[in-house]
Amino acid sequence: MVEELKNIFLFSHLNEDDLARLASIGKFREYQSGQTLFYEGSSSEKLYILIKGIIKAYKTDMKENEIVLHYFYPVSLVAEMANLYHIPFPATAEFQTDGYVFEIDYPLFERDFLKNPTISFELIKSLTQKLKYLENIITTRLALDATSRVAKFLYENGDISDSTRRHKIATILGLTPETLSRSFKKIKILGLISDEGKNFTILNREGLKELFT
Repeated sequence: MVEELKNIFLFSHLNEDDLARLASIGKFREYQSGQTLFYEGSSSEKLYILIKGIIKAYKTDMKENEIVLHYFYPVSLVAEMANLYHIPFPATAEFQTDGYVFEIDYPLFERDFLKNPTISFELIKSLTQKLKYLENIITTRLALDATSRVAKFLYENGDISDSTRRHKIATILGLTPETLSRSFKKIKILGLISDEGKNFTILNREGLKELFT
């Protein structure tokens, strides 16, 4: 376990004694697609680092509709703000693929490691990245129409290779699947992407940029 921990960005600078201590308060846990890592409102006494797989964080409204807040990709901390503020997890986290996390006893981690300036700095960086992601979502949804949102997503993320991924894109952008499909068609007519069955390939990346700037 100590050798695996060295490959995690948060712990790469730790010495052997610190890594051994960390290994004693944490463990690797595997999950299958569809399994829940934690539920909205549950205790945040565990700090989770996603090592492999994709996690969807979502809330549910009064009508039990899902509101997707974020997708986590490895290697990243998951909902660490709840740990830092000692509050319940604000959303449910569900694996979208098979994967695994490193799960740490957070009270012990806070006591033994949080005073380490490098670890504290990495936590701040992680929180900053999530704030930038949230700012991007707010700006995109308030300032851009549907086609511009899709163009911006394609510009920033590249080609689209399957229908399931397109369904997730609609959720991320706050669009219905039908609206997303119409936007793809508009962008295709402009000659900026090509349609190969279920796949879309970018032909003119700078042209996409012109649609949202």
